[in-house]
Amino acid sequence: MAAKPTVVHSDPEILGGTPVFVGTRVPVQSLFDYLEGGDTLDEFLRQFPSVKRAQAVAALELARDTLLTSARPDLTKIFLTT
Repeated sequence: MAAKPTVVHSDPEILGGTPVFVGTRVPVQSLFDYLEGGDTLDEFLRQFPSVKRAQAVAALELARDTLLTSARPDLTKIFLTT
């Protein structure tokens, strides 16, 4: 399986280390702020044309995967302690 490309980058020289979309100065937090405020992905992309749709979707998928992974119980601990 091929590794997923990096879509988020943090560099102390770019916005003080705030996580941004790779190749931009757009904070990833902006995407979540727009969606939380009721805006669409298309509106976010119109406002930040340096962010590609694939980057935004990949960031959302990463957030989803991270949340779902952290929400699952560690089954090895369950089976080893019973």
